[in-house]
Formats: sequence, C-alpha cells, structure tokens
Amino acid sequence: MQFGMPWPGPDLAAEMEEAGVAAFCTGDFVDNDAYAVLGDMVDKTTTAKVGTSIAYAFGRSPYAHAAAVRTLHKRAPGRLFLGLGSGAYSINRDWFGVEVDKPVARMKDLAGAVRAWLHAENGERVEHEGPYYRIDAKVQAPVLGRLEVPLLFAAFNPGMVRAAAGHADGVIGHGLFTARWWDEIVRPAAAGAPDGFVQHGWLITAVDDDDPERAMLEARRMIGFYLTVKTYDPFVELHGWEEQVATLRAAFSRGDIDAMAAAVSDEMLNAIAVCGTAEQALERLHARLEEGSLARDLTYLAPPSFLTSPRRRETYARNSLALIRA
Repeated sequence: MQFGMPWPGPDLAAEMEEAGVAAFCTGDFVDNDAYAVLGDMVDKTTTAKVGTSIAYAFGRSPYAHAAAVRTLHKRAPGRLFLGLGSGAYSINRDWFGVEVDKPVARMKDLAGAVRAWLHAENGERVEHEGPYYRIDAKVQAPVLGRLEVPLLFAAFNPGMVRAAAGHADGVIGHGLFTARWWDEIVRPAAAGAPDGFVQHGWLITAVDDDDPERAMLEARRMIGFYLTVKTYDPFVELHGWEEQVATLRAAFSRGDIDAMAAAVSDEMLNAIAVCGTAEQALERLHARLEEGSLARDLTYLAPPSFLTSPRRRETYARNSLALIRA
C-alpha cells in the first residue's frame, strides 16, 4: 500500500515527493475548483500521481470532465486519475441546479459518457446513449486519441460501491471508514469487480508532538462534523454509536462545537483516526495496517479540515511525513 496527501501546496510538494508520497489529490468546494488546482499539481510535481478526490460528478457535464483531463494529460501523461463523487442531493439541487433523484444510476451513466470522450479516436464519431446522457459528436479536428485514465467513484454505501465495481476502475473510501466498514460493507460489495480494481481511502491524520491534545481535539471535531450527516446512519448503527451521534448532532444543531467534539468517544476516535504524538499515531497506524482497515492500494493521510486553520493543516501535513518515513 502507498500513501498520498491532499494537496499541501507547491512549497511542501517537492519535500513530500522526496519523502515518498505517492499521490496528491484535490477536490471541489465553493472556494476550490478541483481542475484548476489539479493544474497547479501537475506543474509542481514530477513523479507522484495527481488527481481529483473528489470532483463533484454532476456539477459538470461529461464533456467538461473529459476535456479537463485531456488538457492536463498533455503535461502529466500517465500520472492522472479522475475521482468523482455524486455529492449530496441538496448540493446538486441547490448549488448546481441539477435534480439527481437516482445518483447511483446517474453515476453509472456518467462513467460511460466520460469514457466515450476519453476513449474517442481521431476521425471517429463520439457516441454514448444512456438514460441520462446522450452524446453524438463529430469532432472535425485531430485532437483526440484514446486515453486510459483511471476513473474512481467515491462510495460510502454498498449501492455506490457496486456501481464502482461494475462501471469504474476503483473506489475511494471516506475518512470515516473503519475496519468493520471496509470488511463487512465495502469489500463484499466490490467482490465482483474485475482485476485491477483499486482501493483508495482517506484517513483523518493529526500529528503534533508539541500539542497532541489539540491534534486529538481537531480529529474529534472532524469526525463529529462528518457524523452530523444522516446519510451515514447505517455506519453509525453498525458500530452501535447511536447514542454518541445523537448527542453530537444535538450539540451541532445548537452551535456547540465543543460539545459535539466531546461526544466523539475514545472508541470512535481510535477506530477512525490516527492522531496525537508521532509515537501514538505511528502505533495506531501500524494497528490499522495489521487489521486491514485501510484502503488496499493508496491511503491519503488527511489533516482535519473542519475549523482547522490553514497553518494547522500545513503543520499536520508536514508532521505526517514522519509516519510515511517510518
């Protein structure tokens, strides 16, 4: 298994490549366009794989996803991957103006439409006919040619994992994933995937020898913030954490972030995150590796981002290098 990092910026990227970081990723948010940042990643790295993890799948057309990949492939051939996530229903409706009532079915169709553009050869009509996307394009310019860029789906629940296994090249696991969720839910749902199907995953990582208690607090905040989302109720129920999650959701609804974080028990923290001193984090990372609770192929050591300053995130990213070197 290899380790990656969310994009730490160009100042740290060279140092991280030297330390053995195998991949960098970026994603979409209101102040962060995934493909614009990916362009910076392409230019500021030399050997690491770079890609989206994740770009909002339905915020762009299949054409737009593929055109961005083709543009960047010219500068980083063989290093790109495309990770797509369906996003929450409300985000698609209220941010993008797209009604997505069947996200799993739409993701399957989107994958075929994106591949139609990526696999298009010069002189051939680009075609795709699906329930949500239709392409019938004759491109009168010699700008195409087949590209094999891995396409991954961000998947939490089994339906999207099965969609990835049947229509994508891999799956991206959420930062909440535990050994039980990987083993009892995700891996069985991906059992029918073809050879070469890859597993990427996120791991909440907060290491600080100077202030380990703050590192653990910020990891708790991140976990608590994730678990305010009711989509993850099956995950909560599997682990028997209903009481803790009810408490943290009530705290979040009244704006009490300290109480939200406090509701994340030690059991939850240890099952989900790697945090504390470098020694504590390394011990827990070794345990996660031994119990098989990380993605098989690539794990992103991801600093907490909820109410964590850019300076603190940079500190956590730099401190994570000790885990990779070890």
